Amino acid sequence: MNADLDAVRGIFGGAPFVADLGIEPTRLVAGECDSALVLQPRHLQHSGQVHAGVMATMADHTAGAAAQSMVRGGGLIVTAELKLNLLRAAKGERLECRARVVKPGRNLMFTEAEVLCFDGTGSTKVATLSATMAVVEPR
Repeated sequence: MNADLDAVRGIFGGAPFVADLGIEPTRLVAGECDSALVLQPRHLQHSGQVHAGVMATMADHTAGAAAQSMVRGGGLIVTAELKLNLLRAAKGERLECRARVVKPGRNLMFTEAEVLCFDGTGSTKVATLSATMAVVEPR
C-alpha cells in the first residue's frame, strides 16, 4: 500500500464531515487524487438524486488532496475559491471523483475535478469543479 495514500486516508478520516459522508480516497499520485463514495439514502435529496452538497464536498476534498500532494515543506491546503457545475442528476450506486492539479504554485494551486455516478449500466459525468487552493502555514 502507498504510504502517501495512507496519509491521505488519515486526512479524509480526520475531517469529521467527510468521514461522516463516507468518502474514501482510492488513488494518489503527485498532483492527482481519486475518491469513491458508496451511496446511501442519507446522501439523497427528497427527489432521490444525490444532494449537490455531497458532490461539492467530494470534489472539493479530493481536489484539495491532489493539491496537498504537491506541497513542499509543512504547508496545508485550504480552499480559496471554487466553482461547481452540476451537469445532470446523480442517481446510482456509487460516485467516483477524479481530481488533478492544473497549475501548481508555492502559494496558490489551480485544480479541476470531475464526479462520475455509476449505476448498473455504466457511468455518467454528473459534476465538474474548478478550484483555487491556497497553501497556508499550520497553526
